[in-house]
Amino acid sequence: MATLILVRHGRSTANTAGLLAGWTPGVGLDERGAEQAAALPGRLAGVPLAAAVTSPLQRCRETLAPLLAARPELEVHTDERIGECHYGDWSGRKLSELAEEPLMKIVQQHPSAAAFPGGESMRAMQARAVDAVREWNARVEEEHGNDAVFLMCSHGDIIKSLVADALGMHLDLFQRIHVDPCSVTAIRYTPTRPFVFRLGDTGDFGPLVRRPAESEPVASDKDAEDAGNAVVGGGAGAA
Repeated sequence: MATLILVRHGRSTANTAGLLAGWTPGVGLDERGAEQAAALPGRLAGVPLAAAVTSPLQRCRETLAPLLAARPELEVHTDERIGECHYGDWSGRKLSELAEEPLMKIVQQHPSAAAFPGGESMRAMQARAVDAVREWNARVEEEHGNDAVFLMCSHGDIIKSLVADALGMHLDLFQRIHVDPCSVTAIRYTPTRPFVFRLGDTGDFGPLVRRPAESEPVASDKDAEDAGNAVVGGGAGAA
């Protein structure tokens, strides 16, 4: 059956500013994110890709640009269903401020009941992303065969929700999953169940080492983890 490679976009300017970007326009990769994107073609050099699908948001398109330049023959498609969660009135706000919102407790502990003011629910976010993956999986298999591999470039909460679905986990448990910027997750779908072969793989074990805070975004991620919370939107990863 077809294999899906999920790539989270590289570190963005919103990640390093500690902001929840959502669908805010003009959010691209920062310098570190551009370096991560430039390394992606080499990391995937041994993987034959039948197609690529991307979120329409700038940070995802910038992440895929080096890979598409290295593989000009690769088909690329845009699908809004794997775009970031619509955070509504939360979009563009500082994560440190949002941590004080009463809704954050629901987002962390009971996300299947969370709906963002002026935005969408987390259940709706997961449902549209899962529908997109299932439809693209069937399309890629039909057009390229059962052994085909295809790639999707998306966002932290989207990828976490897809992994939860693949693992048969309730959405209320998806905050236990973490994917760093430009990490690679691989899922193979079969007629009876999916198999997760890679999860948040960056090839770097640095993020596992606890370090003193060196900058606000890293401190924000660390503080959230120390409090037992997940970083909404995915966080900035290691410096």
